Amino acid sequence: MRGLTACSLGVLLAAGAGRTLLNGVDHEIGRVDAFKGLAGPERPAAGHGMNLLLAGTDERAKLDKETRERYKLGGAPCHCTDTLMIVHLSADHSRASVVSLPRDSYAMLPPHVDRNSGEHHHEHPVKLNAAYAEGGPQLTVRTVEKLTKVKIDHYVEVDFTSFMRTVDALGGVEICTTRPLKDSYTGLDLSAGSHELDGGQALQYVRARHLDAASDLGRMQRQQRFLAAVVDRATSGGTLLNPVRLHEVASALLSAVRADKGFGTDEILDLARAMRGFGPSSSEFVSMPLAAKGRHVPGIGDTLVWDADRAKALFTALREDHPLAAHKPAPGPAPVAVDVPPQQISVRVLHGTGAGDEAERVAKALRATGFAARTAATGTAGPARTTVSYDPGWDRSAKSLATALPGAALVRHKGLAATLEVTVGEDHPAVTKVRAEDPSQAPKENKYGAVRGDEVTCPS
Repeated sequence: MRGLTACSLGVLLAAGAGRTLLNGVDHEIGRVDAFKGLAGPERPAAGHGMNLLLAGTDERAKLDKETRERYKLGGAPCHCTDTLMIVHLSADHSRASVVSLPRDSYAMLPPHVDRNSGEHHHEHPVKLNAAYAEGGPQLTVRTVEKLTKVKIDHYVEVDFTSFMRTVDALGGVEICTTRPLKDSYTGLDLSAGSHELDGGQALQYVRARHLDAASDLGRMQRQQRFLAAVVDRATSGGTLLNPVRLHEVASALLSAVRADKGFGTDEILDLARAMRGFGPSSSEFVSMPLAAKGRHVPGIGDTLVWDADRAKALFTALREDHPLAAHKPAPGPAPVAVDVPPQQISVRVLHGTGAGDEAERVAKALRATGFAARTAATGTAGPARTTVSYDPGWDRSAKSLATALPGAALVRHKGLAATLEVTVGEDHPAVTKVRAEDPSQAPKENKYGAVRGDEVTCPS
């Protein structure tokens, strides 16, 4: 996921160092004609706002042998895109919408000349990341525009080297996880909790795809969390107020980036000024809605198929510059992430004699944050300390419920099955708002499954 930090470039330059800063590094940007030959009726009509296609490539030739071995970057690069995202900046400059396009998406390549063999190819099915391998940035832009009907205004491409150097220049990035993350393929090994990741560790985090059955889809969600964390660090960690660090970050990114010829100093400064007031809540993230069943392509393998109706609605909203997520943060502290969505947890709130009102208060607060909670009387006096009783087979659900009831004691109780029990004590427990760590599992207020950046970053 080398392209993630490119999205935050405007944020990093918004402090006002501006042209003086960029004049020293703008000439280092590699140039690519991503729009060569694209004109006329083949291209979609322009919408409102600005659309940037962000490509992360697996180029690793610039890394030394020790670094490649340490972060398990061996093997030959595939010369394809490891990540593709459409980054949409709204016309009023109030938000950035990031849509992740799975690399294994089913796609039809337009007729083209293969840049490797020189052969002319007719339209044929592929996995989306093969567009870059066969036709480079130009074919990638053509294919994405054909799939989405969204006109791409700029193209930016970033590799391993710039990703690692930029994260290090930022001073690292904070990532939170509710469960341990271990992937032998990338070397990622994180315990549950909060972690400060340097450039190499960040690369492991965004590349990992063997943590669970979600594979690439789970990886996209981690990439989105990481990008939100980059914006959070850039806007709250002093980077924008430190000219030396700002120059280091901009230099690290721009010296290893390739962009279309129209994305130069003036455009970067315009983007920076537009994003001056940005923070995590200004960004929103969407993973492509997928059909329940994929498609096997002979000679290609299994591909992911987009849900046609939901994809059409998503890209229509993008063209028409509509928000994809609710952009007014809920009042009070941000919800704490939990492993199991509260909507999937059934809770019985028990109370002793004369404590029915207190139990109903707790149950109501649990329902407000998503739990399926109801009350029941025990006929006995309540304990001094609130307890959460659970069947050993539902320990993950119990930990999620206990997060919503800080201070409660966890008690194993065989035979409860899927229903957890909260026995309200004399400590008058407060209920903390929680949310699913995986936003795709929680109910959405919108049909796109979008989340704001402040919903996927570590709690402050």
